[in-house]
Amino acid sequence: MKPTKEPAAPGRRRALRLAASGALALSMPWALAACGDKGPAFKGSDITGTHLGKDWALTDFNGQPRTLASFAGKVVVVFFGYTQCPDVCPTSLAELADVMHKLGPDADKVQVLFITVDPDRDTAQVLKQYATAFDPRFLALRGTAEETRKAAAAFKAYYAKVPGKSGAADDYTMDHTAAFYLFDPKGQARVLVDHDASAADLEHDIKILLKS
Repeated sequence: MKPTKEPAAPGRRRALRLAASGALALSMPWALAACGDKGPAFKGSDITGTHLGKDWALTDFNGQPRTLASFAGKVVVVFFGYTQCPDVCPTSLAELADVMHKLGPDADKVQVLFITVDPDRDTAQVLKQYATAFDPRFLALRGTAEETRKAAAAFKAYYAKVPGKSGAADDYTMDHTAAFYLFDPKGQARVLVDHDASAADLEHDIKILLKS
């Protein structure tokens, strides 16, 4: 997966996909070992066996501590972003809301998690208003600067603050990985999907995981 950015322009936030070097370094041993293996026909990249997203601890917008184990028995979809992102984040969450609608009753077996990379501005209240505006079942998570760093590292996700032109402390944007991480009901990382994938592709892969 090649790293990409949104075109740099005043007022626009740039989003990065999963860095190619980290993804390849992580997945290559598994990919070589699994050559010829007839696994599920995912639309996204099969990351089974990579153990992405295993060790992290954050807090949801209700103040409840959360880890991946909190959602055992559900298909989990994780997306990193921030509430002031103007394009990629709202588009991606809107797409996930569409997927949840199309899943019908099965949507209750899916948990979407939005992890902020901007905890300084994304308070619990801001995150709750933002995430639930797309779907009331969505949860947003935040942590301290160190907890956020550890969570991103667990997913091999990238993020960085980009200072604005004014130089003011609160004038900045965030570069960040823009991809959907899909976990099966056993809490195993299974699929990595580009943020620009279609809702149909996401629905397809989620349905496979619901049957696993």
